Amino acid sequence: MTTALILGASLLAALLLLWPRLSRARLWRATVTPLASIIGSGFLVLGPILESAYGIWAPAVMAALCLGAWLFGAAVRFNIGRRSRGARSDAEERLETGASWALAFAYVISVAYYLNLFGAFGTRLTPWNDPLHAKLLTSAMFLLVLGVGWTRGFSALERLEQIAVGLKLAIIAGLLAGLAVYFAGKAGDGALLSNPPTLSGWAALTLGFGLIVTVQGFETTRYLGGEYAAPTRIRAMMLAQGLSTAIYMAYIGFIAYVFPPGTGDASETAIIGLMGLVAPILPLMLTGAALAAQFSAAVADTGGAGGLVEELTRRRIRVRSAYALLVGLGLALTWMLDVFQIIAYASRAFALYYALQSGIAAMGARAEGQPRRAFAFDALALLGLVIAVFGAPVE
Repeated sequence: MTTALILGASLLAALLLLWPRLSRARLWRATVTPLASIIGSGFLVLGPILESAYGIWAPAVMAALCLGAWLFGAAVRFNIGRRSRGARSDAEERLETGASWALAFAYVISVAYYLNLFGAFGTRLTPWNDPLHAKLLTSAMFLLVLGVGWTRGFSALERLEQIAVGLKLAIIAGLLAGLAVYFAGKAGDGALLSNPPTLSGWAALTLGFGLIVTVQGFETTRYLGGEYAAPTRIRAMMLAQGLSTAIYMAYIGFIAYVFPPGTGDASETAIIGLMGLVAPILPLMLTGAALAAQFSAAVADTGGAGGLVEELTRRRIRVRSAYALLVGLGLALTWMLDVFQIIAYASRAFALYYALQSGIAAMGARAEGQPRRAFAFDALALLGLVIAVFGAPVE
């Protein structure tokens, strides 16, 4: 019964995503890119981490992460609007250049994050489920990404990215349906749990800082100016963040109160084991979603990083050389760090980018005679710097 419901929910979601009135709507097309990036950034790893570390408070921490992302998004949205009016100062443009370098660096780490998750999920259901084989698979995927980018460019994979987005969202719909049934069953039996948190105080706060990358991705609308006008990009970011918040809150709300402490392993692929308890079909579906999502996200961020580096260096570093540099750094991160450490470093890198965007927004707000808004953006910039310094990995 649960399996049929999961498959039915996934099929309905897929049909909805293929519905011409939706798929061809300009606002929806602008929304899909940031929505897919946000959901792809941490959906599969976040649930077990929050449930284990924060217990009964996991939904509150999820809400705080989404709120933080929304506030940083407000700074980016302000900058999109101000730049579209051509009103920016030289100081704002110089800081924008610094922010773009920070984003290019963050993309390098995020590609390592995505492909390390690919390696972990790719070996999870095989006889070679160990860190060595996961890293070997990750390394092979890095070389594949470099080969495609170097010889053909990533335009050849754009269709794959579109398919991956639809597949991921459809499977998430099935997952939420299965979790809803499982949660309802536990509630009906009076078996919901109030697990105590295993972290508190500063350790809990810095772990939260280290997870900001899991709600990252909304900033991609900032770089769609060649395709969409500023008002559309602003609305698309708000819609993507609203939908992703609803999905994340439902996911964490369902998962936080149904599994006893110690259920499943403590790996980055723990969600596979947990969802096997909900329905036998979910591990295979989630593995498929993970492989498609992580590879497409890695391709997108590799292309973004290469383009940024070429632009920022005024073509002194060509895009293919940038790809090679990214892959070299990604391989070093893969063999030096574990996935949870890479997640924390990615969070800190994106937090620096958000701090710089908030600083730009503060400058712009002051120039427009909005001191209260400028003060709020200053506070966000300070928060971003604190996250960049103190974000901690899962132990």
